[in-house]
Amino acid sequence: MRSEFFGTLPDGTPVHRWILERGGVRVRVLTYGGIVQSAEVPDRSGVVASVALGFEGLKGYLGHPGPYFGALVGRYANRIAGGAFTLDWHTHHLARNDGPNGLHGGERGFDKHVWDAEPAGDHGVRLSRVSPDGEEGYPGRLAVSATYALDAAGALSIAYEATTDAPTVVNLTNHTYWNLAGARSGSALGHEVRIAASRITPTDDAGIPTGVYEEVAGTRFDFRAARPVGPGFDHNYVLDKGVTDRPAEVAALRDPASGRALTVATTEPGLQLYTADHFSADLPFAPGDGIALETQHFPDSPNRPRFPSTVLRPDEVYRSETVYGFSVR
Repeated sequence: MRSEFFGTLPDGTPVHRWILERGGVRVRVLTYGGIVQSAEVPDRSGVVASVALGFEGLKGYLGHPGPYFGALVGRYANRIAGGAFTLDWHTHHLARNDGPNGLHGGERGFDKHVWDAEPAGDHGVRLSRVSPDGEEGYPGRLAVSATYALDAAGALSIAYEATTDAPTVVNLTNHTYWNLAGARSGSALGHEVRIAASRITPTDDAGIPTGVYEEVAGTRFDFRAARPVGPGFDHNYVLDKGVTDRPAEVAALRDPASGRALTVATTEPGLQLYTADHFSADLPFAPGDGIALETQHFPDSPNRPRFPSTVLRPDEVYRSETVYGFSVR
């Protein structure tokens, strides 16, 4: 494990890159936005390529923030309807950066800050920052950390922790787009996807959940058995396992051509499948070139009492962990 200078923000803040290597896997993590810049793994012939979409330099991330390439997303991942929620009889108004709604933490969410970094053992890095009370409209001073580490088999874990001094809501995720044929190989559509979920949370045209659960059986949303994925997915899956204390495997992605496979294990109750249909023409990637598997609590949970709670109080510790396992088959 080592760190190196990666670039400088326009305000002069330096950005560093941490390089983690173990079990035949090399992962690069930026202090800017907690971004997973690359994840290099071999295919069935031993050819190594990065399977995470990203940019070579800092300029790419600054110029194209909207897709959240590889980023640590918060304080609240996904959408909050109307950019507002009520907690303990107090209504909090958030930045509205997705039409009338709040998305991925607001105009300057966790993905647009430089995080403090320190080694976490021999094969990991711990990123941390304090989100001040009122940042992007969210209440409470939130002390948050994310530890990225590789185990002996080369699996990448991201473990999040947070505490607050006032009641707030928290929902953190990683927004890496995966292409197991290689990040610059073209479309990832056709990859085989499996998701251990019998239901989704259907949404309106603005991506806000309707508040009901919908069975996937007999629909295009059914990935309980692995099958090739096509375009047109940006949906939250209600994982059958629910919230767990330890990560449990919930999803898998495989590229039949290269043999590379990815498994996703998490403590979270939801997973957003996004096939990157909205990539813009000015990107070096086309729609469908990556597939995001974002572990999370559900969109708009602060306004949906039926959904698993995302409330964090001063006497509690927020903990979440997701593990990405790499293999060839």
